[in-house]
Amino acid sequence: MESYKREFIEFMVDCKVLRFGDFVTKSGRKTPFFINTGFYRTGSQLKKLGEFYAKAINSKFGKDFDILFGPAYKGIPLSVTAAIALSDNFGTDVGYCANRKEVKDHGDKGILLGSPIADGDRVVIIEDVTTAGTSIQETMPILKAQGDVEVKGLVVSVDRMERGQGTKSALKEIEEKYGLVTTAIVTMEEVVEYLSTTPYKGELIIDETRKAAIDAYYEQYGAED
Repeated sequence: MESYKREFIEFMVDCKVLRFGDFVTKSGRKTPFFINTGFYRTGSQLKKLGEFYAKAINSKFGKDFDILFGPAYKGIPLSVTAAIALSDNFGTDVGYCANRKEVKDHGDKGILLGSPIADGDRVVIIEDVTTAGTSIQETMPILKAQGDVEVKGLVVSVDRMERGQGTKSALKEIEEKYGLVTTAIVTMEEVVEYLSTTPYKGELIIDETRKAAIDAYYEQYGAED
């Protein structure tokens, strides 16, 4: 596992973004772990988060895109901080764009904020976590309504590696349905492997009890390879 992936896992633990217990996902699944990017709350945390995203984006897409699109609401700060990190760390100067939940009818009118999207633009979507692939279904029509754009891919912070609408993973379904390239900073397999075998700050974060609960969850909701 690359060092930045280990650092990101520890970063999620430190920021209390990755938590263990009894939760319910947006798709209604009871889960023993939860990833809430809303807990990245300070300037230093957001700066570091953007750098992790930038590494994943650069590794998968290089400079081969024009716009980084973050769906409202959580995707808005993600698109901003990642765009800044791409410029600072990789010399990749792309526009950031996000959607409004309500269309603005005065001033800077329309459904978009940030960089406009025009015919021929190549777009990468940035999100927090994709569980069942529901949010991408809302995002694609917004992008396609802007013109003849090429949606190249999707990047998330964590691939939960569980079924979407069928038996394949949500990210795999998105790839096949929309013809996108998908990537994540880390996968839950990497998270579980690292935190169940390597103590962090003197503690084994995923002990035997938590590991058993996670294994049971994936028995029920895990995606087929």
